Amino acid sequence: MAKTLKDQLGTEHIFETTPKRIVSLVPSQTELLYDLGLEDSIVGITKFCIHPFHLKSTKTIVGGTKNVKIDKIMALQPDVIIANKEENTLEIVESLKGICPVWVTDIISVEDNLKMIEDLGLLFNKRVEAQKWLDKIKFAHQDFLQFVQDQPEKKVAYFIWANPYMVAGNDTFINTLLKLNKWNNIYEAKEGRYPEVELKKMRLEGDPDFVFLSSEPFPFKDEHAFEVGRFTHHAKTAFVDGEMFSWYGTHLFRAFDYFKKIHQRLQ
Repeated sequence: MAKTLKDQLGTEHIFETTPKRIVSLVPSQTELLYDLGLEDSIVGITKFCIHPFHLKSTKTIVGGTKNVKIDKIMALQPDVIIANKEENTLEIVESLKGICPVWVTDIISVEDNLKMIEDLGLLFNKRVEAQKWLDKIKFAHQDFLQFVQDQPEKKVAYFIWANPYMVAGNDTFINTLLKLNKWNNIYEAKEGRYPEVELKKMRLEGDPDFVFLSSEPFPFKDEHAFEVGRFTHHAKTAFVDGEMFSWYGTHLFRAFDYFKKIHQRLQ
C-alpha cells in the first residue's frame, strides 16, 4: 500500500513500498539509520560518515556532504536519498531529484530532532525501534534538565573556524544545545547562522565566561586557544567535542552525559 509522507521542508513524497536502498548524505543521520536497524539497507554514505566506523569499508562512499558524485549515487539505484537543509546544498538536492525521492530534514530544535526520528521510523517501517530511541532521548533530556537547573547561567562563544574566525550563531542546533546548558551565546544576535567575527571586538560584543573551540569542522590547536584567550578578560577556553554539539539523531542521547562532564570540568 502506498505511503504519503511529508519531510521537514513540507515536501510530500509518495512511496509505493517501503524504501529498501538508502543513500545517506549526512553523518549523524547515517548513525541514526544504523541505530534504527537499517544497516543492510544503507548502500551509500559520505566520507564524513564515521559512526559506526566499519560502514566506511562496507558501504559505497559517494563524496562529501557539499560535493556528492551524482554518477556514483545513480549507479547504486537508491529508493530514497536522505539529506539535510544545512549539511547539503539546494543545488545538490535539486540535482538528485531525478534519481529518486530526496528526503530533506531540517533540525534546529530538540523537537525537530524527535520529529525526524519519528518520521524515519514511519518511512522505513521501523516505528518500534524509533519509539525506543524517542523514549531514551526524552528520558535523558528530562534528566539533564534536572541536572542543569542548579547550574549558573554563563556567557559563551562557540568557535567553529579559524582564519577567518567563525562562530555558531542563531537558528542552529549548536545554539539550541548551548541554551539548553544555560550557556548564553554572545553571538546569538549577530546576523547569519555562522558569522565571521573579529577577536579584538569580543569583549565589546559580550565578553564571554567560556570560549569553546569545537573539534569540527576545524582542527583547533593550542595556538588558537592562546590567540583567542588574549582577547577576553577572564574566559576559560576549552576544546569541546563538536559532534556532541552539532550531531542530531540518536547522537543527542550520548550528548547529555557529555554535557554533564563539561559542567563538572568547568567548575
